[in-house]
Amino acid sequence: MCAPKGVLKGNFQMGRPLFYEILEKPATSGIIGICCAIWFYIQKKNIGYSHVGLSYETAMEGHHWRIITSAFSHISVIHLVFNMSALWSLGVLEQLGHMGLGVAYYLHYTLVLVILSGILVLGMYHLLIQKFKLEYFRRVTAVGYSCVVFGWMTILSMKQPSSKLELFGFLSLPISFAPFESLIFTSIIVPQASFLGHLSGIIVGYAIAWGLIHGMNNFWALSMLGWVVLVFIFSLKKSNTYDFDFLEIESVTDPSLPSVRFLSAGNGRTLQMNALPTGDVEIV
Repeated sequence: MCAPKGVLKGNFQMGRPLFYEILEKPATSGIIGICCAIWFYIQKKNIGYSHVGLSYETAMEGHHWRIITSAFSHISVIHLVFNMSALWSLGVLEQLGHMGLGVAYYLHYTLVLVILSGILVLGMYHLLIQKFKLEYFRRVTAVGYSCVVFGWMTILSMKQPSSKLELFGFLSLPISFAPFESLIFTSIIVPQASFLGHLSGIIVGYAIAWGLIHGMNNFWALSMLGWVVLVFIFSLKKSNTYDFDFLEIESVTDPSLPSVRFLSAGNGRTLQMNALPTGDVEIV
């Protein structure tokens, strides 16, 4: 749920105006702004974990939109401050364009980390519930940006293994061991922290750093974002979480395959999209 705060040595300059730091970390600053705005909205509307968090039970009910909302939502201000301070420290990745990283890389793989870490943690829950009969994990609700923070911490440990990570201003750790040290550390000091959520971020982070997940560019990132938006909207509608008046989902021959109609009050014309059989689709 929360991650330790870290600052890479040599990247912090005393007395430097915050404005220049923001300009050097535009993506990080934007994400922090989004998370803070969502936190403010959650507080104003008195929204709880169960409304935005990700759990195995809600995912099985079709609430796939929670993969997104759970990542960007924080309930307590301490939770928000911990995660955002850690994210701000790791924003140095945006300044490493000479190493093949940079702003575009940061944005592309942030999207990958959000989606894949959410799917992976659901897979872990499924294994624990179905294989080991641990029903406790059916209703465990995860919320927070820590999975992405741990993912970027892992990637940075592979890209700059000689760097040091300073925690809480007095504890310095080798960045190469920081992901697992932080995983153990947060599990001890914050018992409510999601061990599996943090671990999923680390696993996806290593997959990216080792090149097992690669090839992301503007085209693939926009394509992936488009599919994410579609699934987000359809799952909101199908789970009856939010009613989109312009969208109607009807079952066809196979109830698991939806047809989508955009309704027009004027001429009654519809646009229908039939899903392709899963055997015809291959994602590389």
